[in-house]
Order: sequence, then structure tokens, then C-alpha cells
Amino acid sequence: MRLKRTNIILALCLVIWASLLYYSFSTIQMSTNDKNDEVEKNLNHLEAGLSEQFHMNNDMIRNAHKFLLHKKKGVDTNVIDVEWKIPILVFACNRISITKCLDKLILYRPNPDKFPIIVSQDCNHQETTNIIRKYEQVTLIQQPDQSDIQVPPKEKKFKGYFKIARHYGWALNQMFFNYNYSSIIIVEDDLEVAPDFYEYFLGTYPILKKDPSLWCISAWNDNGKENLVNLKRKDLLYRTDFFPGLGWMLTKSLWLELYSKWPRAYWDDWIRDPAQRKGRACIRPEISRTRTFGKIGISNGLFYEKHLKYIKLNEDFVPFTKMNLTYLLKDNYDEDFINAVYQSAIVTYEDLREGKILSEGPVRVIYRTKEEFKRRSKMLGLMDDFKSGVPRTAYKGIVTFHYKGTMVHLAPNLNWKGYDPSWS
Repeated sequence: MRLKRTNIILALCLVIWASLLYYSFSTIQMSTNDKNDEVEKNLNHLEAGLSEQFHMNNDMIRNAHKFLLHKKKGVDTNVIDVEWKIPILVFACNRISITKCLDKLILYRPNPDKFPIIVSQDCNHQETTNIIRKYEQVTLIQQPDQSDIQVPPKEKKFKGYFKIARHYGWALNQMFFNYNYSSIIIVEDDLEVAPDFYEYFLGTYPILKKDPSLWCISAWNDNGKENLVNLKRKDLLYRTDFFPGLGWMLTKSLWLELYSKWPRAYWDDWIRDPAQRKGRACIRPEISRTRTFGKIGISNGLFYEKHLKYIKLNEDFVPFTKMNLTYLLKDNYDEDFINAVYQSAIVTYEDLREGKILSEGPVRVIYRTKEEFKRRSKMLGLMDDFKSGVPRTAYKGIVTFHYKGTMVHLAPNLNWKGYDPSWS
């Protein structure tokens, strides 16, 4: 009863305030036509402002109601409400193999109410549409703008990347501004998820919300091939300066920052640019919680045969929500990580290859130049490319992986000055 009375009082106060303002403007008398026109113009602006204000006031009342309800129930309003919905947004086009993605998402989903699955389809591929519609537990939305996209002549063969960026922008606007979700998990139609996919995001979500130096959670390890990970440490997580994508969580607050300048193409490379990243990091796992089966696509199988098809997908359930993951907070992580890296023994690639390292590490392999990094990465089986100067999986220039049972840090000198965008 108290909540209802509070809301009514709030609403009445706002209506009275708005009415008084409106009345004061509407009763202004001007002696000339020019002044009357000015009054009418002011009134139009005021009416538009009042309309917007009423929308904001309604939101404020709803938020106040939720806040007071939580207080009444004894809920700490500073703690993340784990009952909030976190939708899975699946991007689709013309892959009928989307069934492999959706089947696993539904199979492993612990709570359909908490994790609604929404498929956003582009391309108007009817056969794919028919397949998606067969899933009663899935909501289908379709990108309405199927018009051709004008691209520079030199980029004509990359038109698909322009369409993908347009689709992403539209779908994310739908999720955050139409459905009004506060966080979402993005999956593409060629990804298969692990049994603890949902548990992974539930466990790391509070860290993302708490630490402003983080801007995403990713289920993907770019160097997650079976011979480069510790299969005994399925629970191990890292911070990374490289945006991995391929099954990732973002918040509405991040989208509010990005949507107005969303690019026409190559959105994933754009998001890795320093102007967007702003020094922020993501969380990524030792063993991937997603795996791609999409060899054929816009990228024409780039990296697939050499790297992507060998990524190890986690097969066991790790109870992340029952673990203390505060070690991933920047204030806790950085000092321990840097100390562990630069106090470790320096070894050579030959030492690793010949099995001369008998401990589980960590050990360190040094690089000083872009060429040294690429040469050592290729020898060790790592991905050797850069995006805006950042190597894949790197944190503070350090790429961490496992080699023949030993944790290895491929690291720059201790006097490292930061990423060089020319290393791309």
C-alpha cells in the first residue's frame, strides 16, 4: 500500500509541476505578431520537452517502485540481481546448420525464463527462416532493411562485411532500446556452445558489472587449440586486451557509448581500435566455451583450416557461480600477473620444443620486435596477427599459453611502453 501511495504522490507532483509550467507559458501575452510567433515556438518546444520529460518520469517511477520493492524484501540494491534476464542473441543469415547452434543452446540452458533465445535473421533466406520457426522456444526477429549497400569500388568483394555491420547495429538497437535488456550474450549461427556456457557467463557477469576497466566477457580463446591449453585447469580465466568475440557479453551502458558511431563495415576490427577500447579489457577462458563449425562464410574460411577447427571446446561443467572470481578485478589481477610473468625463468623455444622444461612453469619467452613476435608465435603454433597493435589473447603485451604441460608467457621486455598500432 505504501509503494502504491508513494507512486501516486510522485505522479501527481510531476503532473502539477508540468501543468504549472505549461500554463505559465501559455498565458504570456505579447503585443506584436512576432512575439506571438515566438511564444508559439516556445510552447511547441515546451510541449516536446514535456513529452520527453513524462517518459523519463515514468521510467523514474518504475525504477523507484523496483528499488522500494527490493528494500521492502530486504534485498541489497547494490548487489547485482541474478534474476534479471540475460538474453542470448543469435545472429543468423542463410546457414541451415543453425540447428547445431540452437540445439546446444536449448539443451544446456538452465532456465528458459532467465535466458530467452532471440534469433535475429538477415538475408531473407526462406529455408533458414523455416528452420528457425520450428523452434517454439526461440523468438525470431528479422532485419527489415534488405536494400543494396553502396560500397567503394575497391571494397566491392567485401560487401558482406557492410551488411553484417548493418545487421549488428539494427539488432543491438532492438535488444537494448526496444526490448530494454541491460545485458546480452551474442552468439553467431556457426557456434557450438559448451555444457557450462551459461554458468560461465553467470559467474563472470558480476565482475563485468563491478569493474569499469572491463568491457566484455568472451567465451573464446584465440589460442585455444588442445596442445596450447591446460586441460586440467578448465576453471582458469584471464584478462585480455584483445577483443575476442565469438560468444561474448556486453552491457547496455557499452552500447549507449558505441551505437551513435557504429561503423558501416568491419565492426569487430573497429571495436578493437584504441578509440573504442579506451584501454579496457575482456575476460577470456583457458578452454573455450564456444567452437565454430562455420568454415564457409563471409571471411571465406580465413584461419579456419590452420587454427579455428582445432579449438578445444570445454566438455565438463565448472561451477563458476560458486567460485571466487574477484582475482579478475584489475586491482587484484595486475600486480600478481606482472610479478608472476617477470619473475619467471627465461627460456628459449628450443628448450620448450626439446622438452627440457620439467616444471609446470611459468616460464618466459622474450620478444622485442614485431618480427620476433611473429617468428616465435609461428614456431609455437600461436596466432601471429595483430589488431590495432594488440596480439590475440595478449594482456599488457603478454600472450599466455601452455606448451607440453608448461605455462608459458610470450612477453616483451619489462620496460614495455604499450601497444604500437603500427604492428598490424
